[in-house]
Amino acid sequence: MLTEETSYEVADRVATITLNRPDKLNAWTATMEKEVRTSLEEAERDDHVGIIVLTGAGRGFCAGADMSLLSSVAAQGLPGGERDALAQLGGTSLKRQGVPPDFQKKYSYFLGIEKPILAAINGPAVGLGLVIALYCDVRLASDAARFSTTFAQRGLIAEYGMAWMLPRIVGLPNALDLLFSARQINAAEALRLGLVNQVFAQENFLDKANQYAVDLASRVSPRSLRVIKRQVYGAMFQSLAESFDLAVEEMVASLRSEDFKEGVAHFLEKRAPVFKGK
Repeated sequence: MLTEETSYEVADRVATITLNRPDKLNAWTATMEKEVRTSLEEAERDDHVGIIVLTGAGRGFCAGADMSLLSSVAAQGLPGGERDALAQLGGTSLKRQGVPPDFQKKYSYFLGIEKPILAAINGPAVGLGLVIALYCDVRLASDAARFSTTFAQRGLIAEYGMAWMLPRIVGLPNALDLLFSARQINAAEALRLGLVNQVFAQENFLDKANQYAVDLASRVSPRSLRVIKRQVYGAMFQSLAESFDLAVEEMVASLRSEDFKEGVAHFLEKRAPVFKGK
């Protein structure tokens, strides 16, 4: 796969996508956006991939939208009329078969990718960079990571569904504080707020994050991960009764699966599992 601003590699059933503009703290561009989407779809198709990791090269995860683009828009405005501006900012629906419309928008499509996506946040995750991290399923942070919404400081708003995602992750009061103040928080506060799942020391951060991913890829059923991810995000739009009934249907299907049989067999035989995702 040819890439200009990202890299992609697979090892130990983990696909690692690295934002690769270290001199710009991996500031987000249209090229990067296309490459990340292509890489995520490639990892989703690849039977040798169980877990996807998204990280940044150098000192940063993603410092937000490239400032050269923002400076140009501030000086000249968006090209075209209002309809063109809406299309440019909102993107187009991906039209992924079987995926709800909510998970087919620009960036929200991360939630429709069947395999877990881990954000390995090795440095600043700011503005659009934080949006990208929020759409990942699990967020692991270096103790050198820093977080800020920044939007209000730029005269902007809660972009790309952040007003929906952030309160569901950190709670409404914390989300409003982070959005209103646009203040920067460190990894320890991010952990306290629930913005990240775990924090590791910078000197061995990538090793720890990769080990987390490898453990998931090797110890648990890919089929279970796929179904659970779909259940959890789908439940955000369901009543308890609907979520319960769907779980019963999925339980019946899981009891007929090869991974269920292997899950029982490896436990009884006291050996490592060999799941096939079926």
